[in-house]
Amino acid sequence: MAVYSIKDLEKLCGIKAHTIRIWEQRYGIVKPKRTKTNIRYYMDTDLKILLNVALLNRNGLKISKIAEMEKEEVAQRVSEISVIDFDGDAQLDALMLSMIEMDELKFDRIVSTNIRQIGFERTMLEVIYPFLDKLSLMWLTGSIVPAQENFISHLIRQKIIVAIDSLPHSAGRACNKFFVYLPEGEKQELSILFMHYLIKSRGNQVIYLGQNISTNDLIDAYRIAKPSYIFTMITETYANKPVQKYVDQLSESFPEANILLSGYQVVAQDVESTNNITILKSLFEAIETLNDIKKGG
Repeated sequence: MAVYSIKDLEKLCGIKAHTIRIWEQRYGIVKPKRTKTNIRYYMDTDLKILLNVALLNRNGLKISKIAEMEKEEVAQRVSEISVIDFDGDAQLDALMLSMIEMDELKFDRIVSTNIRQIGFERTMLEVIYPFLDKLSLMWLTGSIVPAQENFISHLIRQKIIVAIDSLPHSAGRACNKFFVYLPEGEKQELSILFMHYLIKSRGNQVIYLGQNISTNDLIDAYRIAKPSYIFTMITETYANKPVQKYVDQLSESFPEANILLSGYQVVAQDVESTNNITILKSLFEAIETLNDIKKGG
C-alpha cells in the first residue's frame, strides 16, 4: 500500500496543496494521518477520493455539493460523466481511476468514446500519451503496483493492435516498405506498436519484427524483404555505453536502407547521423517525417 505526501497528491491529482488543505479543513474531503513528528501523509483511499472529487469538480459540481454526497452517489456520478465529453484533466483523472480500480469498462468507455469522436491517432496523442506520462510519475511515487500497470498496458496494447488490424494493407512498387523492430533488451512495446500504426496509416507496408531482434536476425530478414526504411527505438539499452557503435553498425549493414532512429538514448547521447541515418528527436518529429515520406511517394 502506497503512502503519499501532500506534494505527491498535488502532482497526481492536479489539485494545489493549498486547495487540498482547504478541502480537508472546510469539508473533510480527506482525513490525513500523521507521523509521530506530526507530518501529514495520505493513503490509497485518499488518492481515490481526491481523483473522484477532482473529476466531479472539473465537470461543474461545487465542492460543497460533492462533500454532501454519499460514497455511492459519488461513484454513480463519476460513472455517468465518464461516458460523455469532458476536458483533458478530467479524462486523465478517470483513466487513473480505471487503472487504480482495475476497471476495464471505465477505461474502454473513455478511450472508445474518444476514438469515435477524434480518431485513434489523436486519442493516442492527446489522451493516452499524457496518461502514460502521469503513469511514470505514479511509478516514481510508488503509487501503483506492477499488476495495475500490466492491466492498463494490456488494455492499451489491445486498442493499438485492433487499430492496426483495421487499416487496409498496402502493397506494390509505389508503396514504401518498412521494417519496425526493437533491439535486444528494449521493452517499449506500446511505443513501437503505435509507430507501426502511424506508418501503416500513411499507406506504407509494415513488416513488424517485434522485440529482442539481434543485428544478425535483422540482416537475415533484410535479405528476404529488402525494405526501403528501417525504424527502431533505443531507450533502455546502451544507458552505460555508447549507442553510436550500434548506430554505425546499422548504417554499415544496411547501406541502401533509410534508417529512422528514435528513443531517449539516441537523443541523450547526441548520436551522429550518417547519409542513411535520420534521428527523430520526438514523436511529433517522427510524425512529420512520416508525412514527408508520404508526400514524396
